[in-house]
Amino acid sequence: MRIGLVAGPWIPVPPQTYGGIERVVDLLARGFAGAGHEVVLAASSDSRCPVPRVPGMRTSDPTSLGFTISELSHLIRAYEGLGEVDIIHDHTLAGPLYRYGPPGVPVVTTIHGPLTSSAKDIYRAIGRTTSIIAISRNQASQASGIPVRGVIHHGIDLSTVPVGTGRGGYVCFVGRMCPDKGVLEAIRIARQAGVPLRIAAKMREPEEIQYFEEVIKPILGPNEDFTGEVDDAGKYHLMGEALAFLNPIQWSEPFGLVMIEALSTGTPVLGTPLGAAPEIVAHGLTGYLASADDLAAMIPAAAGLSRAQCRARVEQQFSAERMVADHLQLFADLIEEQCESGLPDSVALNQNL
Repeated sequence: MRIGLVAGPWIPVPPQTYGGIERVVDLLARGFAGAGHEVVLAASSDSRCPVPRVPGMRTSDPTSLGFTISELSHLIRAYEGLGEVDIIHDHTLAGPLYRYGPPGVPVVTTIHGPLTSSAKDIYRAIGRTTSIIAISRNQASQASGIPVRGVIHHGIDLSTVPVGTGRGGYVCFVGRMCPDKGVLEAIRIARQAGVPLRIAAKMREPEEIQYFEEVIKPILGPNEDFTGEVDDAGKYHLMGEALAFLNPIQWSEPFGLVMIEALSTGTPVLGTPLGAAPEIVAHGLTGYLASADDLAAMIPAAAGLSRAQCRARVEQQFSAERMVADHLQLFADLIEEQCESGLPDSVALNQNL
């Protein structure tokens, strides 16, 4: 197959630090190419993913994150450069609605964000002509009126993640600096348990900085070590030496890539049972899921769980190889369906949803 991949304009592929979607796109691109398929990536020009890329793209600009004009101008260039592919996998929000894509080329999109009422309106419209992938069963269950073609969990390249010892004597938190991610709850949990907490958090957007300055910074004390944002090597070392990884999210997160990252280092996860967390954490085997008020008491038990089992859970269910294979099977099915229908464009896909 000749596969076109579209990433957003704001963060390079792969990301240097934070960037879950871009990390997934990078793994897919490498995996598709490794499986013998031709891959063309439409991403910012400073991306380092080692596959052919659409020329003429702009440099990443995180300061314009979320701006429609930035995304649309990026998508015009992307789709103009993908005219010779068999299928397009678009990881943006606006891309599947772009009407000037190459004729006869099916488009698949992945829902990466929460399904708010506004997002549902958009994906219902997208579903008329585009096949939609959900990233968890929990997310798919919220997709009322949206024709979800299938659920494909994210994966991780385990060859890049070392298994830690878990002997650091601390618990850790890695995530964005915002209320939803539960950093405030993590501080409270660690203090209640009397265990040091190390915090690595993305803090670039104005609201993230404001939350840190007004809520988190004033309460930081000797029990907390705040290191800011870290690269992959620093993140995996931080996770791997922790007794447990704290993930007390306060919202229905569609997936939670950080949980499989922690588990891949051998570190059990302690979190709240929201969103896709129950699909990722095997309660009592690779961690514990409970209310934030109850997690402090579970730290000793989590620290005693098998680190080998945590790693094995990721190898069995959340590997990059499994994620790539699931996507390739879906792409092949969609292309075959379109060929069998005899219809000239994405109308064929919509009739098979």
